Amino acid sequence: MNKITTLIKMIIPPIIVSTYRACNNNRWFTGNYPSWDAALQDCTGYETDSILNKVKESLLKIKDGRAIYERDSILFNKIQFSFPLLCGLLRVAVENNGNLNVLDFGGSLGSSYYQNKEFLSGVKNLRWSIVEQEKFVKVGKEFFEDDILHFYFTIEECLANEKTDVIILSSVIQYIERPHELLSEIVSKKVKYIIIDRTPFFENHPDQLTVQKVPAEIYNASYPAWFFNEQIFLKSFEDCYSLIVNVDSFESWSIDKIKVQNKCLIFKLQEKLK
Repeated sequence: MNKITTLIKMIIPPIIVSTYRACNNNRWFTGNYPSWDAALQDCTGYETDSILNKVKESLLKIKDGRAIYERDSILFNKIQFSFPLLCGLLRVAVENNGNLNVLDFGGSLGSSYYQNKEFLSGVKNLRWSIVEQEKFVKVGKEFFEDDILHFYFTIEECLANEKTDVIILSSVIQYIERPHELLSEIVSKKVKYIIIDRTPFFENHPDQLTVQKVPAEIYNASYPAWFFNEQIFLKSFEDCYSLIVNVDSFESWSIDKIKVQNKCLIFKLQEKLK
């Protein structure tokens, strides 16, 4: 089993942060764990099927036009855009003569796709591929896949079937056991653009592994979550990519009284490697 195949199995369903972003305190994140296994000891776990079914029901309403916007299974009456992500996608499309082929790593059943669908309606040729857990992929293929939206089990499978222009990792890399290893693997694919969105960074603090506890009003779950040192994180890209965008996302947190800011980072493959 290759590294990417192993890592994709570690992706957990995304959690809501936009709904409760006013809770910038340790209600969400606690601890400074020496290892992933140690963090798991303090996690209650989650029922993947129940979360999957909740996401499925909500996104079917979006797909059928019965609701406007979904994030992490919760329906909203107003779309909350990640404009840096959207601008990045539109830039890729403009540079590519109106063509946009997206690999959305850990993209649920299409949350980001449906979020940005209206703005991307002018793209001449749009393909949006999601790489997810096996159960999500099976549900995605049965209920959501169409001429634009596609689902794959691994990055390798997706890249073998798609001419990918950009890889998106939105609120996902922090939930991977070995995130820097995953970054190295993704960088090695040399896709023209990589967008890291809604990802938490310290300015002057080492990587810290916490346990994230989701408030019961969302669903009962807790699992390991990383906070990254920004400079160390950026080193994964410096040999192959240029950082062209580094802006704050709409979420921020406080861990042990240290501010952590979610960011959107956009990387472009260096000319010498194209």
